Amino acid sequence: HRVALPIALILGCGWCNVGSGHATAVAAEPIVYTLRFSEAQNHYVDIEARFPGSDRPETELMMAVWTPGSYLVREYARHIESLDAVDTNLKALPIVKTRKNRWVIKSPKNQPIIVRYRLYCRELSVRTNWVGHDYAMLNGAPTFVTLADGQSLAHHVKLELPSHWRQSVTSLARLDDGTPHHYLAENYDELVDSPIVCGNPEIYRFRVGGREHLLVNQGGGDVWDGGQSAQHVAKIVGEHQRMWGVVPYQNYTFFNMIVQSGGGLEHDNSTLMLTNRWYFRERKDYLRWLGLVSHEFFHTWNIRRLRPLPLVAYDYESENYTYSLWIAEGITSYYDDLALVRCGLCTQTEYLELLSKNIETLKSVPGRKVQSLRDSSHDTWIKFYRPDENSKNARVSYYTKGAVVAFLLDAKIRQATDGNKSLDDVMRQMYQQFSGKRGYTPTQFRAVASQVAGVNLNAWFAAAIDKAGELDYDQANAWYGLQFKPEDAKPEAETKSAEKTVKIWAGIETRSDDGRLLVSRVHRKSPAYAAGVSVDDEIVAINGFRVRPDKWAARLKQYKVGEQIRLLIARSEQLRTIDVTLQEPPQKKWQLVPRGETTDQQKQHLKRWLQPN
Repeated sequence: HRVALPIALILGCGWCNVGSGHATAVAAEPIVYTLRFSEAQNHYVDIEARFPGSDRPETELMMAVWTPGSYLVREYARHIESLDAVDTNLKALPIVKTRKNRWVIKSPKNQPIIVRYRLYCRELSVRTNWVGHDYAMLNGAPTFVTLADGQSLAHHVKLELPSHWRQSVTSLARLDDGTPHHYLAENYDELVDSPIVCGNPEIYRFRVGGREHLLVNQGGGDVWDGGQSAQHVAKIVGEHQRMWGVVPYQNYTFFNMIVQSGGGLEHDNSTLMLTNRWYFRERKDYLRWLGLVSHEFFHTWNIRRLRPLPLVAYDYESENYTYSLWIAEGITSYYDDLALVRCGLCTQTEYLELLSKNIETLKSVPGRKVQSLRDSSHDTWIKFYRPDENSKNARVSYYTKGAVVAFLLDAKIRQATDGNKSLDDVMRQMYQQFSGKRGYTPTQFRAVASQVAGVNLNAWFAAAIDKAGELDYDQANAWYGLQFKPEDAKPEAETKSAEKTVKIWAGIETRSDDGRLLVSRVHRKSPAYAAGVSVDDEIVAINGFRVRPDKWAARLKQYKVGEQIRLLIARSEQLRTIDVTLQEPPQKKWQLVPRGETTDQQKQHLKRWLQPN
């Protein structure tokens, strides 16, 4: 699976009308959209859609309610302010909204109809739209109304840009008809899968593995070094191409929206990312950005082309349930940082810190003992994107636990095969067998993993995936010669000579609200949880003494483990007292470090894991 892929970097900017290639018109009459930005400063885009005629007296339209890769019904039709329809003579046609995202139009037979609608775009995220004075960032699902039964048709997109916008960038093919900013999606799936950015971004080109890539920076100014970041992105691209052993695209675009926000969303031939301009200046923040780039690009294979069976064909109007998001997102979250150390963008120490952060996050969430990784994947539609004050107590992230489980699975396969096979081999074999329209089931993934490992892993998967509870790190740590060490641990000699300071813990997280000290979260099985403290309780006093928001932590330090404090709280405007017995906090630092003494074999295992293999 090793392939030699040369990297050549060419930097440039000032491109106009950038698409993934050229295309000619298809035989069947397409759906044609024209987008106008006359009121961009007010966050509006006006869209005119021309739909081909049919032999039926009615035309039914629909709009997606969610975006693939972001598993929550988001009701995009709520951003449409007006929608009307006319025939080719501009005669108004009767239109009825039949569902939250569907419309039925009385239309003349075998004649095209024109639908016009205004869209409000002021939600700065990777799954929604933003239109402003300086630029527009459009996603397909929240933008384009289409035929309910016409998703297989070609969809053309024409952009009429304001005079001060010079460029449009998308992974869609550019139509050679002499019209600037005119693009073709072969079907609705491709339209939804292809973000569009308009304005004056900086564009950096580079070639890796014989493929052209773009890094499109919007908003970096003088703070973000586009040339250097493009070189780093090229290294990530090369590592993922090497690991997978196949390059399934002709062109790829990294949209890097430097707009003081965050997030990323994968697509077949592009990714849309939001970040903060100051991340370039801080090493840890910049590593987070590189990890985001790595994560979204890894999805080019894992989830975009290698999909769980229920996601092979999208239903854009309802939830698409799968038990395998821990594979799609969790394993991706494992490889995103692993690729950074393998391609030399971070050190071994930095990588172990990143991995340790995932483990610490998992170990700090009480919900790990409540929700299984399997159920976390399935229930993402109602839980993951709707966190509340009890979420940490009741659920676990398929991103975080999935990444940790992938680390353990990788080590288990390496140990079972004496280092000859790894999770890399599992993912490559999965891609060979199940990519494209085939898709895979949880059972098939487990079978491939067992086959690569040469041992039956079903019992291990049942414990790690199907059940809630703790994970066992001993085997992986022993294989690599690692151990957990608290980051704040003192050297042994210093510990013996100094009196140990023991922290205390009530299990309460607080917030300040107009000078009031309010409870924002109560940790499960904590002293406060056992005593009956509730979210939104106002803490007025401790042991009869007034306490203010900025003094809460300092006041708790006055007490010892095992000591009982009496909280005076206000709940629904009624005063009451609650007695809380303080405890020592649970261990929170799970820093992975090499053991003091490791064997040559363990050192070799660690080296082979963290280097390309």
